[in-house]
Amino acid sequence: MQRTAVYWLVYEISDSAFILGITAFCAQFPSFLFSMLGGVVSDRYNRFRVLLATQVASLVQALALAFLVYIDNYELWHILLLTGLLGSINAFDIPARQAMVYDMVDEKEHLPNAIALNSSMVNAARLIGPALSGLVLHRFGAEICFLSNAFSFMAVIVSLLIMKLPSFIPRERTTTISADLQEGFHYLRTTPEISKVMLMLAGVCLLSLPFITLLPVYAREIFRGDASTFGWLNTLVGLGAVSGALFLASMKAGTNLKKILFRSTLVFAVGLMGFSYMNSFSIAAIFITLAGFGMMAQTTLSNTLIQTTVAPSMRGRVISYYAMAFFGMQPVGGLVVGSAAYAIGAPLTVLLQGIATLLIAVVFFPFLRKDIWMRKQRMKLNQVEEQVIENT
Repeated sequence: MQRTAVYWLVYEISDSAFILGITAFCAQFPSFLFSMLGGVVSDRYNRFRVLLATQVASLVQALALAFLVYIDNYELWHILLLTGLLGSINAFDIPARQAMVYDMVDEKEHLPNAIALNSSMVNAARLIGPALSGLVLHRFGAEICFLSNAFSFMAVIVSLLIMKLPSFIPRERTTTISADLQEGFHYLRTTPEISKVMLMLAGVCLLSLPFITLLPVYAREIFRGDASTFGWLNTLVGLGAVSGALFLASMKAGTNLKKILFRSTLVFAVGLMGFSYMNSFSIAAIFITLAGFGMMAQTTLSNTLIQTTVAPSMRGRVISYYAMAFFGMQPVGGLVVGSAAYAIGAPLTVLLQGIATLLIAVVFFPFLRKDIWMRKQRMKLNQVEEQVIENT
């Protein structure tokens, strides 16, 4: 709700797609800037306490936004500054929260399903939040969206306090923070199974995901709507995302995740290209939902492949690189997409984003196909071995 309200508020103030890109940059670039440090903090300190601290800080940030808008004494830079503050908080929140999912799952073979269920929870909120935000914006104003967000953090804090987690056992620290950062980068560089997935994710976050930045333009200029139209567009993205998350959560153990990753990227590309020049809202709704499905599946599968491959001692640091790819590329992409939409229009920009997504799938197909080929060879070998055993 807060994200939707911020983008709508900024667009009302500025009436500029470029400023929307600046807002996306302020929201996500601090996560890129500080996420490596956040990963080290997650690996060195008690993740539970780190999460408590980030939730309290997020609550204060939301209250500050609500207060400024309520007294009607704010300027654009106030909104951008507080948005950047939340991005900085998220740099420490995301590595700790994602790593704690691993700690909460006792039977690690269920980890892919747990990650997908976690994503479906997030995207269920994404499905309901924007629709609610559109209604609240229209009837009560942005300050109520921000106040609702502030109260939501109280629920998160209470949930954390009643969770029963294993006791934190501090490890002896024989290295500096700088050495930990270098060790994490060396591990990533020498583990291609993780680094290539990370590069693919970075490309998608840079060129594909920032299409969300242009949804206010589509709501007001293309579909001639208002804040509720913007809310419904976000809801349709969330609906596709929830469907994608539930699809991933229902997968059987041993499913070829890289094969599904390739297909999901193709679905994302088709959704963007179909949505780009669609003037009919009802048909556009199908394509934007499809884009949400592909986006969710692509990013969640990347997270799952990384978390199921990484060594436990490197988990926080590698997730911080995931956060850098996910949150660091999007603000840069937001600037590019906002500038492109200002110059050539939103529809052509989204069409080019769809084409770029298709090219990313093609570029990384050899890496993904190699794993598919190896799986097939392994299955054939297992069949031969079983046949030999039966004959014997």
